[in-house]
Amino acid sequence: MSTRTASAKQRISLDRSIERMRKQLAELATFLGKGTPSRNLEEFDLDTERLIGDLLGQTSDLLHAYEYAELGEAAGLVNMTDEAPESAGMDGQRYSLLQRSRVLESCISELEARRAAEPKGGKASRRTLIGPQVVEHMTPEIQSLSQEASLREAGLVMQKWKLGSLLLTDDQSYVGFITDSILARAVVANGVDANTTPAKACMRKPVVAIAGDRPIIDAVRLMKEQATRHVAVTQDGQIIGVISVSNILRYYSGVV
Repeated sequence: MSTRTASAKQRISLDRSIERMRKQLAELATFLGKGTPSRNLEEFDLDTERLIGDLLGQTSDLLHAYEYAELGEAAGLVNMTDEAPESAGMDGQRYSLLQRSRVLESCISELEARRAAEPKGGKASRRTLIGPQVVEHMTPEIQSLSQEASLREAGLVMQKWKLGSLLLTDDQSYVGFITDSILARAVVANGVDANTTPAKACMRKPVVAIAGDRPIIDAVRLMKEQATRHVAVTQDGQIIGVISVSNILRYYSGVV
């Protein structure tokens, strides 16, 4: 079989996979009041899990995300359940259904990206990113503090701006992160003097960063790999914002 023929068959297979996933998303809409469901939600979920596993693999992060969405606990997406989703009083069942919808949208985006990466006419094409990107869901306001500032100062700035993290600088560039959880561990659990201890003594370094044009699921993977809830977002090598677990949870739950 020629490379061109194999590529054509792969594209046809991906086209069919995308269509199957779109039909699943359309059926999910009936549980959100856009029509009448043809089966119960439990049957739909089992079928959806099988579909994601078949099309994206049993170890896919998106399969895990869907399983968490069924429970309405997308925080488990990154194994960091201490940062709760901001459901804004939303009905629990609807909130969980919206999470499912977001996951299926990401599945479609992943399949479309794979299709776009398939070579055409025997020539390899660059992978095209389709779907929600990190830059679309980051927090664009960057708050920073000198690494020489005290932990107390860092805490006050985070409290003032209602932030979960701060970028720390050495007066020339960003050198690390300080987060609310780091502060809690350092001050409360370890008894560090917040008034005299500089933030640099407890900061996470170097700064974990991701390009703004990467898909949301890549930010999820990076957070899991680096065991962090906060990632700097870059464009042309410059930090332009921060994406956190909260941003991702808002996306997966449909709260914007």
